[in-house]
Amino acid sequence: MVSASSGSRRDAEPPMSEPPPPNFRPPTVKPVMNRSVKNDWRLFLRLMPYIGQNRQQLILPMLLLIPLSLAQALQPVLIGQAISLINQEDAAWEVLAGMSLRVGLNWIIGGLLLAIAIRLALDGWQSYQIQKVGQQITASIRNDLFNHVTSLSMGFFDRTPVGKLITRLTSDVNALGDVFSTGAIGIISDLFLILVLMGTMLWQEWRLGLMLIAMLLPVTALIIYFQQQYRKANYKAREELSTLNADLQENISGIDVVQLFRRERFNAELFRTVNERYVSALDKTIFYDSAVSATLEWIALVAIAGVLALGGSLVTGGLMEIGTLTAFILFAQKLFDPLRQFADKFTAIQAGLTAVERLNDLMSEPITIQDARNPIALPTDTLANSETVIPGEIRFNHVSFGYKADDYVLKDLDFAIRPGEKVALVGPTGAGKSSIIRLLCRLYEVSEGQILLDDVDIRDIAQQDLRDRMAIILQDGFLFSGDVARNITLGEDYSFEQVRKAAAQTNVDTFIEALPQGYSTVLRERGTNLSGGQKQLLAFARAAIRNPGILVLDEATANLDVGTEAMIQQALDKLLENRTAIIIAHRLSTIRNVDRILVLKQGQLIEQGSHDELMATDGLYASLYKLQMLGQ
Repeated sequence: MVSASSGSRRDAEPPMSEPPPPNFRPPTVKPVMNRSVKNDWRLFLRLMPYIGQNRQQLILPMLLLIPLSLAQALQPVLIGQAISLINQEDAAWEVLAGMSLRVGLNWIIGGLLLAIAIRLALDGWQSYQIQKVGQQITASIRNDLFNHVTSLSMGFFDRTPVGKLITRLTSDVNALGDVFSTGAIGIISDLFLILVLMGTMLWQEWRLGLMLIAMLLPVTALIIYFQQQYRKANYKAREELSTLNADLQENISGIDVVQLFRRERFNAELFRTVNERYVSALDKTIFYDSAVSATLEWIALVAIAGVLALGGSLVTGGLMEIGTLTAFILFAQKLFDPLRQFADKFTAIQAGLTAVERLNDLMSEPITIQDARNPIALPTDTLANSETVIPGEIRFNHVSFGYKADDYVLKDLDFAIRPGEKVALVGPTGAGKSSIIRLLCRLYEVSEGQILLDDVDIRDIAQQDLRDRMAIILQDGFLFSGDVARNITLGEDYSFEQVRKAAAQTNVDTFIEALPQGYSTVLRERGTNLSGGQKQLLAFARAAIRNPGILVLDEATANLDVGTEAMIQQALDKLLENRTAIIIAHRLSTIRNVDRILVLKQGQLIEQGSHDELMATDGLYASLYKLQMLGQ
């Protein structure tokens, strides 16, 4: 298992942007400026697998739509019947007209109470079921996103700010969750209620029913227009929120530099500018959302006025009775209530579709480093969890690599490291030393050539097996929140005795036992309650417990004081026995005793040999060594 750090020093830093690999197709979902119904439908289809996983839980909420809608449509009809019964109008139902006024009114009141009871009993239950399913779907999407993101290559993280990723995994997923918990099923409920109300109105009085239905058409068109504008503004607002979070994360991560160089005011001004852009974009979403609500309020009043005007003329002309007119006044109010709720939920849908667009871009990011379809299985006795250590042979066969396709940082590297050999990589900053390590671990793929482990191309080996064969100790060992023991095991199944043995093997057990709770001492985020040297010591124990056949040290002792380094060096001498080792060191005095030194310059191997051989050739290595000795 690779014991690596996300914050390691890089001697050949990848650029902030990287061209996509040759087989990568950019996502077809574009910003909402080119939005279409076809795109929206395709986005919805992307969510269908998650809905399908919970389809059984959705059956009950969908069935509850029928009694809930009928209960609401029945209320205006019953109130109209009460008015007709009081006025002894012909519109009263025969069954009610045959009763006394008191008995008939009691039946109507009972019907109203029953309708209200149905809504009270079922509405909350349906809402709970819908939101429960919505949260389950949201959790599934969040899990899949996390698994996808953690499977992406390092090239993706080189060009993507962490803050933007966090926004997509939190804010965007939450917006998508609103689609399921309050939006999608709610819109179906509102549409079903509107259809039931329309049918009931046409059954009661077709002229007033057609008038109200006709008023719905321009209102619906206006709402759709405002929602389209809201969608565009919401996409822009989420992009600005991502930038805001990225800026915030960068300032918090680099707070020591911010304070040491007194950049608080300058960074605050930059943050204020980004914040203002976000507020400006958010104001547009608020405007279009408010425009929908205001439009519906006015239209609802106009609808009531229209019912009174047309209904009044029908009543005075003897073509309709007061009870029916009263029912339609209530219908006009109830018809626009679901439309108003529909508009609110449609806003949630639009925000959710915006989130789906952004999440779809992330999910469409290709996983460029994958296991072969039929990976070559390594013998079990060579894996890192075996008691037997078998050092591997590493061969770089004309390897070239670049973070950008037209800018190679490694050029035609061709060398072999024999089993059990200790090899050092040296060279000026930017020579490509750390890039070699990343290629060996398959954090990046080679651009040309191949890397062989025991005569097998590493692309034909499962990543788990490959990384079980080696352990890497970086200059800045990353620590997770949790206790010391778990930072050594990293979640793998090692016993406490194995943890203690690994600590003793690397001479770090004394330091650990001196901690307040020993191996159970809880470490804060990034191990801030330990010194840099102490964090590095845990990295050695983390590597030792895995018993790797290949050990890579990338400036591993740079953060240690002289006394601690001497103690660790003794442990390293034992740890390196019978193992293939690759050592990167800028202090050339620490690698004098390795078997072979590979000298790199601008991505090319220009010298190799032992220390004495390279000093005798008086080349680049000799120059670097003499300069260091002169400085000391």
